[in-house]
Amino acid sequence: MRTAILTMALGLAACATNAAPVAPDAAAGVKCDANAAQGLIGRRADAAVAEAQKSSGARTVRRYVTGSALTMDFRPDRLNVETDAAGTIVKLTCG
Repeated sequence: MRTAILTMALGLAACATNAAPVAPDAAAGVKCDANAAQGLIGRRADAAVAEAQKSSGARTVRRYVTGSALTMDFRPDRLNVETDAAGTIVKLTCG
């Protein structure tokens, strides 16, 4: 009996259609422009991250220390703020 139920369940799963398409990203159309914030390189990140986000137009910010492990996902609406160990901004990029 169990085998028959399992076989039917697997058969129905194979016939199932794909899920509905995923809604477009909420950030669609929002772009980050790191060039607009390059003047903040060399400043303390604690004091400059909010200004960098506003200048770049980024929706989100990812702050990390040089050499940190990062995900490879690309987000056109995200500003990446790379700092040295002392917390000074050394690089600003989008993605």
